[in-house]
Amino acid sequence: MKAFSILVVDDDTDFLNGIIRHLKKQFHTFDILGFTSGEAALSACHDREIGVLLSDLRMPGISGHELMTKALDHNPYMCVIMITGFATVENAVQSLKAGAWDFITKPVERQTLFHTVERAVQHYDLARENQRLKCLVSGLTPEDRQWESRAMNQVQEKISAVAVTDYTVLVTGESGSGKEFVAREIHRLSRRSTAVCHALNCPAIPESLLESELFGHVKGAFTGAERNRDGFFMAADKGTLILDEIGEISLPIQAKLLKFLQDKEVKPVGSSRSKTADVRIIALTNQDLPGKIQNKTFREDLYYRLNVLSVHVPPLRERQEDIPLLVRRFMIRTCREMDLDPMEIDPAAIAWLARQPWPGNVRELLNMVRRLVVFSSSGPIDPALIRLVDTSPDAGGAISADTPVLYKHAKKQALDIFSRNYLTQLFEHTHGNISETARISGLERASIQKIIKRLNLDISRFRHQKND
Repeated sequence: MKAFSILVVDDDTDFLNGIIRHLKKQFHTFDILGFTSGEAALSACHDREIGVLLSDLRMPGISGHELMTKALDHNPYMCVIMITGFATVENAVQSLKAGAWDFITKPVERQTLFHTVERAVQHYDLARENQRLKCLVSGLTPEDRQWESRAMNQVQEKISAVAVTDYTVLVTGESGSGKEFVAREIHRLSRRSTAVCHALNCPAIPESLLESELFGHVKGAFTGAERNRDGFFMAADKGTLILDEIGEISLPIQAKLLKFLQDKEVKPVGSSRSKTADVRIIALTNQDLPGKIQNKTFREDLYYRLNVLSVHVPPLRERQEDIPLLVRRFMIRTCREMDLDPMEIDPAAIAWLARQPWPGNVRELLNMVRRLVVFSSSGPIDPALIRLVDTSPDAGGAISADTPVLYKHAKKQALDIFSRNYLTQLFEHTHGNISETARISGLERASIQKIIKRLNLDISRFRHQKND
């Protein structure tokens, strides 16, 4: 594996040079970089691999805390060591809670410096090697797991960062955006990867049965309870439990879930005895949980228990660069599921798929690819086949580079795609309020209603988001 560098940042030039001098004697095989500003240090973090970052807390411009946050966003494995005076130790502790690896106080003792940096170097080396080996075990190289979009590469980096911990994770994002994929990736890369990973769709189970499904029950606890039964918590012991649509569970179940997160104890329905379960919880939601807290439909204390670490999955329209990659992955998967030889897809077909808004996100794209594979007669998938199987309101609008169309038709299609994307984003912001959308867009209310009718937009789903 390629070598990494150690970076030191402090606005006191004499102090900075002294630290660098000491580190170069002890860690002579590493590049030791030094900067007097957070801005220059952040630029270095983007230009090369920094394994260990030592930063003063108080600096003009970008503070040490802000530098740490941005540096970890770029490289989640980086070990950040905060340098602070005794008067700001409390701030250093806050930085530890926010992601710093350790801190040392001024005046810095040489042995303390060497010992702390040595441990950080070893930790970073192990984290990188652990990630590399897990990728090899899964049959993938780290490069295979790269995305085309910056947004999803950042998600992948966060997945790798949270996987090495055992904290509860909250995964947010629109329906169909790939939240369960993220949750399973976290489990796959975690120390629990050899144990079970169960997923439970909370709203799919009637509220009267959800407590029993989660915590289990004893014989005779209720009508139909003919024998003792373990719930999902005990079934996932030593492993991971994915709770999908966590925002849908009732307040009484929320209270019981909170108690489990606090005590790690499971009390089956009808029992007076508790059992201990070692389960990592990954909660998924497409709802605005802070908004539900304001509406008194979600417990604030439970939110903070679930949101120890968080990963947000962006909608597909914000990462359209990934669509060609996803299409090819889905084609390979679908062909395997149907026991078919790999299929080719026309570049014009991929280009058309990449231009669509996909309101159903990744799930909708997967369904489209499955339809294309099913209806393809072993030949390459082309725009003509898309016109045949496309069931969206714009069906038949595919444009092939080999099939020229009139300018006005191409312009109309491009305008419709733009209008759909633009209004979808506005309606998400206004929760489907046409008057507010008209005010922001500068369009007449009647004009927006005409566009809604022409594109067959369903704005009721945006209003439901507000009610949720």
